[in-house]
Amino acid sequence: MLKRSDNSDFDFPKSSETLLKKAIVIGAGFGGLAAAMRLGSKGYKVSVFDKLNSLGGRGTSLNQNGYRFDLGPTIVTLPNMFRSLWNDCGRDFDKDVKLKPLDPFYKIKFPDNSEFFASNDSDKMKKQIKSLFPNDLGGYEKFMRESKIRYDIAFSDEKSIGRVSMHKLWDTLKVLPLFGLLRADRSVYQMAAARVKDSRLRFALSFHPLFVGGDPFNVTSMWGLVSHIEKVYGVHCAIGGFSAIAKAMGRIILEQGGSIHLNSEVKEITYNRKNVTGIKLKDNRSFEANIIISNSDPSYTYNELLKKKEKKRWTPKKLKNKKWSMGLFVWHFGTKNTKNMWPDVGHHTILHGPRYSGHVKDIFINGVLSEDMSLYIHRPSVTDQTCAPENCDTFYVLSCVPHLGHSNPVIWEKEKEKYLKKVAQFLDNRLLPGFQKTIVESHVMTPNDFGKNYLSPMGTGFSIEPRMFQSAWFRPHNISEEIEGLYLVGAGTHPGPGVPGVIASAEIIAKEIKDAKQYQKEKNNFYEKIDAR
Repeated sequence: MLKRSDNSDFDFPKSSETLLKKAIVIGAGFGGLAAAMRLGSKGYKVSVFDKLNSLGGRGTSLNQNGYRFDLGPTIVTLPNMFRSLWNDCGRDFDKDVKLKPLDPFYKIKFPDNSEFFASNDSDKMKKQIKSLFPNDLGGYEKFMRESKIRYDIAFSDEKSIGRVSMHKLWDTLKVLPLFGLLRADRSVYQMAAARVKDSRLRFALSFHPLFVGGDPFNVTSMWGLVSHIEKVYGVHCAIGGFSAIAKAMGRIILEQGGSIHLNSEVKEITYNRKNVTGIKLKDNRSFEANIIISNSDPSYTYNELLKKKEKKRWTPKKLKNKKWSMGLFVWHFGTKNTKNMWPDVGHHTILHGPRYSGHVKDIFINGVLSEDMSLYIHRPSVTDQTCAPENCDTFYVLSCVPHLGHSNPVIWEKEKEKYLKKVAQFLDNRLLPGFQKTIVESHVMTPNDFGKNYLSPMGTGFSIEPRMFQSAWFRPHNISEEIEGLYLVGAGTHPGPGVPGVIASAEIIAKEIKDAKQYQKEKNNFYEKIDAR
């Protein structure tokens, strides 16, 4: 009679009933937290481990003398994704988190000082376009119809391609004809340029991929769906920042019976011949589970956490040869007695620099730090009073820069202070005159910090760039083909970067993992058959 102890070559690992109901999540970013919530609702006892001292991954916050600096995402663009997640866990998102809609969503200030205000009010948008870009109204309306078609196909419901696993090649091949009809081979910029002529409106309709790490001149036009998402779902601010959402997610995980381990960096994923068996921490403590969900970047997961495992597909060479997102230079600062200063500077402003295509090429292709720049400015204190003391402001200024993997990477130890002065001068000239005299708190992040704090390959801001042939099946899969029991969530896997995509990655793996009770029943039946031999 074959006993369970002799079962090392079978698909099902040696396990007790208690072990079979356990799952481990590596990383407490939004993909990891969402995955933990979903598995908790399916009956698993989930343990979450993260190297940082707070929840949220890149969405954590830093508090300095009453100023809260939100280090990661700044807007909620698809609140229905969070509401669906909460609902599937038997909770009400709006009771846990307060969202405030923004109108306008953001202001774009162009080099000629003309200004464009994005809104989901169709009449306001058409009136603006007639005024600023009088020959482009028809093209704009056509672009918006095409944006809706892309959203309907990619993300509109639970069966859309962005919300189901694409780990089988056939699942991607069967939608390629549709992608062909939609000209998904074109870039987002080409999609905009085919419809409107004014260079300013082309920028306004195509810059969005930059905020998920994509080059608008190379990322597939499927990302044109963002304009429709903004129009239909709006843009929201979470009161308390994304760290408030992360804390609410953590509370649910604990209420489900899960556990959260901060300041606990995972050293490796352990495994037998075919299956994961658990994790080992940097301090050499070990934890067992036969379901592991990694919210670490796929490159870090395969190259470091599974360093000893021979890879079939995601070898170090293959991952290195991918096109990667850019790096980020982020300056957080707090100002004193400024509530009545700069009244025309709202929650979000985009300062468009003198170049578009050339600047983007310097960042993504040439890998050089340009003399000129475009900036994104976040002033949450005009909407959220919790992020700064009374009569004060908190600011977040972001500049896209090359990642550290180019042939002559930027040496930030030398360039940080010089670049900071350039950013400050640009801000002073274009948006916030005299602001430097009001600063009382400051915090700067470069690609070096992204690599150190978030274990981000080459200091990238958003992992693998979401190009046409780096999406769906061509992207690291949510279900690992390298070893049984390993699942991947987060920006580097399908469906891609951005908070909605990250939350969707957790939804995808939850569809692929059976409920704990069903899982246990199948295992027990398997072992009963073995024992009966």
